Amino acid sequence: MLSSSRRLTLLLPAALALASTLGTTPAVAQGYPTKPVRLIVPYAAGGGTDFFARTVGGKLGEQLGQTIVVENKPGAATIIGAEAAAHSPADGYTVLLADSTTLAVNPSLYKKLPYDPVKDFAPVSLTARFAMLLVVNPNLSKATTVREFIDEAKREAGKMSFASVGAGTTHHLTMELFQQRAGIKLSHVPYKGAGPAIQDVVAGQVPVMFVDLAAGSPMIKAGRLRVLAVASPRRITALPNVPTFAEQGIPNFEAWAWQGLAVPTGTPRDAIARLNAEFAKAVQDPAVRQKLVDAGVEPIASTPDEMAAYIRSETAKWAQVIKQADIRIE
Repeated sequence: MLSSSRRLTLLLPAALALASTLGTTPAVAQGYPTKPVRLIVPYAAGGGTDFFARTVGGKLGEQLGQTIVVENKPGAATIIGAEAAAHSPADGYTVLLADSTTLAVNPSLYKKLPYDPVKDFAPVSLTARFAMLLVVNPNLSKATTVREFIDEAKREAGKMSFASVGAGTTHHLTMELFQQRAGIKLSHVPYKGAGPAIQDVVAGQVPVMFVDLAAGSPMIKAGRLRVLAVASPRRITALPNVPTFAEQGIPNFEAWAWQGLAVPTGTPRDAIARLNAEFAKAVQDPAVRQKLVDAGVEPIASTPDEMAAYIRSETAKWAQVIKQADIRIE
């Protein structure tokens, strides 16, 4: 059985092969799309997801020969945007830039959702993932390794708190997973987004958090946050001196914030195939790719089936963490 990380390393070549075969299919070339395509972003303008949508959307629209209209519908842990997309016509002209919260986490957090990630959406392609980093305020924590931090937390005996970018987000759940694996207990302080959470950790209001590379990079480079570990199987290119959790005695500790394109169930297969093929091409454009990488984003691509399999594995993983931590959001 391949690990989720290993599977992802195989996705882009497969998607590019798919693109090469689908790009010359007459039915695809002569049909969809014939008008602008709406791309729903379930986050506010100016954030990382919005940045990705507008960066890739411009190139994708150029290749499709139609404008990609980015429509921000933030709020309620991506539920507002997901519901709007799920209830849109399944004609290929509404696409959702979903993420791990939308497709893999919310079903275990909420008793009722106005959308079903499996029944209401058809996967198109994974789009990007963001490395998760354990960071501390260097003025509040002397820890320079994961083990030293665990020892600090145990000495605090449940008095230490941690920040997150919001209850139920991947950042929050990654810390819950870390607590379960490390045998520590911290108090959760949720914020409304990465900006205010990072700001309070830097200001010394909260000592620690998990942050994705894209959001945390400026403060990490400035020395305002100290990175203890990266939650990936291997060290990342952007921070080659930062060890993984496995290197520090916590094996198989892996967590990513990830995104993917999805369309309402019933969308024509040729539309899905065209979107998949053109997205794979768009993220291979050197200028687009460099812009994303410079922002701390790792662009990826997949086939629809690979995305569906990844959603299933991530849903099972986070459901177990949520159950053990007894997290519920009404």
